[in-house]
Amino acid sequence: MITRKPGNLKEGKVGEFKGGHLARSAAMLCQDPEFRRYLDRAQSHKGGVHIPDGTHSEEDARDLILTACSIGSRAELDHNVQAATKFRQIKAHFQRWKSRQARREVANQ
Repeated sequence: MITRKPGNLKEGKVGEFKGGHLARSAAMLCQDPEFRRYLDRAQSHKGGVHIPDGTHSEEDARDLILTACSIGSRAELDHNVQAATKFRQIKAHFQRWKSRQARREVANQ
C-alpha cells in the first residue's frame, strides 16, 4: 500500500517520492563496507559458492534492497509500509550479523 500526499512528491516530477529518514538510512547502509561484506557472506552461504569479500558494490547493495523490498527507488521506503518493514528486517539481520562478527573477533584475540 502506497500513501501519496502532495507534500511527498518531488517538485516538478509527478509520481516520484521524496526520500526521508529510511531512504537516507538505506543509502548510508549501501555505503557501509561492512554491509557489503555481509552481502558477500550471505550470498556465499545462500548459493553454496564462495564469493570473495569486496564483491558487492554500493550499486549491488542498492539493487538488493530495491529487489528485496519490491520498490523502484529507496525514496519509496518512506511511503510504503511493506517495503519499510522489509528494509527494517534486512537492517536488523545485518546488525545481528555484525554483533556476532564482533563477538567472534573478541573471542579470537
